[in-house]
Amino acid sequence: MKCLLIASESAEVLFHWTDPEFQQSIQQQYGASQEDGQGLPAFEDSISTLFAPIIISCSTMVDRLGNGYSSFTTENNHIYVLHQFDECLYIVVNGDGEEGEDTLRRKIYVMKKMIEVQFGMVTLSSHLLRKELRPQDTEQRSRLWKHLQSLLETYSYLRENDQSFLVEAVERLIHPTLCEQCIEFLERRLVPQLNSSVERAGEEVLHAFILVHTKLLAFYSSRNASTLATSDLLAIIIMAQNMYPSNVDLDDVGPEDVESTSGSGPESFYTPEPSPTDRDSSSSDKPETGGSAPMFEFMDPDVQMAEDSLQALEVPPPDPSSPRRVFLEISSKEGLYPMMPHSMYCLPLWPGITLVLLTKIPTGAVAMSVYKFLEAFAKLDKCLSEGQDSSAATRGQLVIHDIRSKLDKFIKALGPSELQSAQLLNVWTEFKNRAFARGGPGFNRGLIPWCTKMKTQLCGIYRQCFLSASGPGDFPQCLPPSLQERAQTMVQEKLMDWKDFLLVKSKRNITMVSYPAP
Repeated sequence: MKCLLIASESAEVLFHWTDPEFQQSIQQQYGASQEDGQGLPAFEDSISTLFAPIIISCSTMVDRLGNGYSSFTTENNHIYVLHQFDECLYIVVNGDGEEGEDTLRRKIYVMKKMIEVQFGMVTLSSHLLRKELRPQDTEQRSRLWKHLQSLLETYSYLRENDQSFLVEAVERLIHPTLCEQCIEFLERRLVPQLNSSVERAGEEVLHAFILVHTKLLAFYSSRNASTLATSDLLAIIIMAQNMYPSNVDLDDVGPEDVESTSGSGPESFYTPEPSPTDRDSSSSDKPETGGSAPMFEFMDPDVQMAEDSLQALEVPPPDPSSPRRVFLEISSKEGLYPMMPHSMYCLPLWPGITLVLLTKIPTGAVAMSVYKFLEAFAKLDKCLSEGQDSSAATRGQLVIHDIRSKLDKFIKALGPSELQSAQLLNVWTEFKNRAFARGGPGFNRGLIPWCTKMKTQLCGIYRQCFLSASGPGDFPQCLPPSLQERAQTMVQEKLMDWKDFLLVKSKRNITMVSYPAP
């Protein structure tokens, strides 16, 4: 009995996820239309009816008391956890006793994080976010909600079955020789070849890493890249697992398997013999095979069977929606910039092993400018809302004077042809008339609504630049398929002799894991 709901203040459903038990309970209580094509709207109506009293009550509490609900428990021991983010109310429910308040609250924050990674700074405008989460076209809305539901289910599964998501840390596989070779390979061969290619359409690979299930085998960031935040990396891993989930049948580990590979005795690694296939690669890229290298002997027949069965698996086809636009935090000399646009390429090597590339897109500077302007208007809004008019006027003028000429140039560079640019220009012109014109109102509380309008228009420009494609795979500037296939092949050749060892070892030997500092 589980449910997660995102609703507007008017009780409009912006997103929902329910498990089969909760859905069945609602259908039994309210009924569901059996007509073709009417199932989704009917269920939306039912879930909206169910939660409307809670949403209205929460809004009333905030309006009249300045404080809302954080959680409550009903007589049948259903736990409700609520959190308001601007004008969006998140409600998560558990009725089977499997999740406590802390777990439900984490689920809310994870869902919010995944939405930020999907939609970026559009999430800073409640008006635009409602449009993104609830498209008017029913089919488009169904596709989007199924995608978000799948991400949430992937997270829930990983949290129950993967210790890294239980403690919210990134696990790293430890095999000194192989890890060092792979990092060197990413740094000296793969990333330079991609970034020097004339086919890359202006994109630059900033981060490249190899995942074995959910664990990092190798991670490389270019000199021009900032540190990838742990929360962003975990979100990327969730997306990668959602696209290419690990094979549950082969990955299940029984207690006897953990005991037999738990590392209670001295650890020894095996170095595989070179593959007999002919391929053009330098000797430095092959695993070093010394005569004194110890051989790891598989004593557990279940482990050996798992390794043998992996031979029969085929590489899953690349996801047709690759690349995906993702929005991640970057740091520079000027400070932190959240939700900057990147392209994410998730390239399957073998079932359970994936190469992920994160690239900087050519128009990324636009997003940085938008964030600076949004930050300035947010500061002004805060000054006018909290301070007295005289002090607010002084502080507000300093904030806006710093960006006035830059914003004029920014709007001019966008050009007046686009409707969104014209709307931004109109609102900015009206703002300047009110703030700077002689005899105008000046910097007072009357500017607060215009701060909100400016933030909405700036988020609209951001949306137009980075979210206007009809689908996640429709962005015109991206690494061409030929370049993606070349990267895929290069890493496959590098890991050909190690793939079975890594897949089995990543699941069967818990001592191969370390937690890098967040």
